[in-house]
Amino acid sequence: MESLYAITTGVLTACGLYLTLRGRTFPVVVGLTLLSYAVNLFLFSMGGLTTDGAAIVDGAADYADPLPQALVLTAIVIGFAMTAFVVILAMRARSEAGNDHVDGRKQEIGEERP
Repeated sequence: MESLYAITTGVLTACGLYLTLRGRTFPVVVGLTLLSYAVNLFLFSMGGLTTDGAAIVDGAADYADPLPQALVLTAIVIGFAMTAFVVILAMRARSEAGNDHVDGRKQEIGEERP
């Protein structure tokens, strides 16, 4: 279970970084969203991956830590607000620049970047 969780977090991080480094705005937004999902999974795994653990500590040795769950819940709200802001920012940049390239300049075929 832990290895599958770690592999999933790693794949989400790798895909998020790859998409964030793309030249268009939509893949950058999707990449940032995938990175926020990966961070949420990482924060959630910090509480320990226990099954059938009690939510309240009654002296039991096997319990679920509520702090990472609260952090993930807060991170979901912040991630949603960040995604909404970046989408509006990308729409505004597209309307002003006329294209959806990150640097605002359309690259012609065969042209090299400075």
